[in-house]
Amino acid sequence: MAKSQLLHLSPCTLRRNHLEQTKSPEDNTDLFEMIEKMQGCRMDEQRCTLPPTLKTEDDYIPYPSVHEVLARTSPFPLILLPQFGGYWIEGTNHDLNSPPETEQLLSPTARIKLECNTTAKLFRKHFLGKEHFNYYSTDSALGHLVFSMKYDVIGDQEHLRLLLRTKLKTYHDVIPISCLTEFPNVVQMAKLICEDVNVDRFYPVLYPKASRLIVTFDEHVISNNFKFGVIYQKFGQTSEEELFGNSEESPAFVEFLELLGQKIELHDFKGFRGGLDVAHGQTGTESVYYNFRNKEIMFHVSTKLPYTEGDTQQVACLPVLSEYRTTA
Repeated sequence: MAKSQLLHLSPCTLRRNHLEQTKSPEDNTDLFEMIEKMQGCRMDEQRCTLPPTLKTEDDYIPYPSVHEVLARTSPFPLILLPQFGGYWIEGTNHDLNSPPETEQLLSPTARIKLECNTTAKLFRKHFLGKEHFNYYSTDSALGHLVFSMKYDVIGDQEHLRLLLRTKLKTYHDVIPISCLTEFPNVVQMAKLICEDVNVDRFYPVLYPKASRLIVTFDEHVISNNFKFGVIYQKFGQTSEEELFGNSEESPAFVEFLELLGQKIELHDFKGFRGGLDVAHGQTGTESVYYNFRNKEIMFHVSTKLPYTEGDTQQVACLPVLSEYRTTA
């Protein structure tokens, strides 16, 4: 079936649907406002519920203090819980008596799992810059809906690629046209990927830059920039002042930093700076940076931040260290 023929299949063809819906209703919802509301709803969904009020010290059976742990012989635990609780830690089921095999960790065939939101990039990959149609509507239960569809040829088969966004999630599917008894209208297309859709019609998006606006909405959940704090702790150090007072690096710590990334000069650095000063040197002259599959990572290394002799609080680098300070 040729693409030109696809648009003339039946009385309920895509072209007719598109032309019939070019008349905007009197109560049209502004596309900008709709996408802003949908994005706000999704951001609310990403926020976690605050934990209940912390218990008092009398409600806990105290964990060993850091001083008690250091007084023992090795091996020492990788994770040391606060003496009176206060938060939970996941993924710490390690065995101190069976260290990991170095050969296995360094294997060049080891697979790296990088979690990413593939749905967020579907519009950019398959729709942006290609012929497609965008529609919008409002569902009494699902809220604002933004629907995109395009004709695709995969192999020798013709398909409809459908992408429906609601305030909670995005639905995507590729439907072979040969599987359809008749060519669906826009509402029927939306129901193919989400049966809960309950609207009378979709309205075409006629704004020239709508696709750019939609791709921005789809990708607002993606982050390609990350920053992590790396704090050097010598054996026996237990206080915050001792940790942030370390200005010299041991050979083992230097080796560890080389494992994390490359040492870079901050002055005029053009990559992701992670809040570090790249113009006036107020956060030091160098740092550790790594670009992993277009994900930029900047490490805030405590020993590379400005150090003032005699200043136990290290006021000069307080804006950076405040993110990693502990509370007693």
